[in-house]
Order: sequence, then structure tokens, then C-alpha cells
Amino acid sequence: MATVTLRLPDAHYKLFRKLAEEENRSLSNFIETATVRYIEDAEIADPFEMAEIRGNKELQRSLRRAHRDAQAKRGRFV
Repeated sequence: MATVTLRLPDAHYKLFRKLAEEENRSLSNFIETATVRYIEDAEIADPFEMAEIRGNKELQRSLRRAHRDAQAKRGRFV
């Protein structure tokens, strides 16, 4: 396990401390849990979203075209 030192503005520290206490967690555990939740939410589509993506045939065609274009290095990425 690694140790990380984190500098926070006082207002953020007080907010994090308050939220951690409300969840009966240590400050370290609160920050770790909140960070992991953020990453999971940002990186992974939930089952409902995936069903919508898989069910949208036009979107599927568009994604396949975009994937082929990216592999062929066609277009520009913004």
C-alpha cells in the first residue's frame, strides 16, 4: 500500500472532514472511496446506458465507422 500526502485548502479539508464524519469514516477512507467512485462513474457506463448504446443501431454504425477511421488515421481528433 502506498502513502500519499495531499495539500488542501482549509475549506476543502473542513468539508471533507465533515462528510467523512457523517459517513462514520476516516478522512483517508472517505477520500479514497470518493475517488474510486468518481473514477468508476466516469469510466464505466451503467447497465441501462449500455443497453441503450447496444440497442441504437445508428450509433453502432457510427462508432464502427469512427473506429475504422481512427485505425486508418483519417480525420482529426479534437
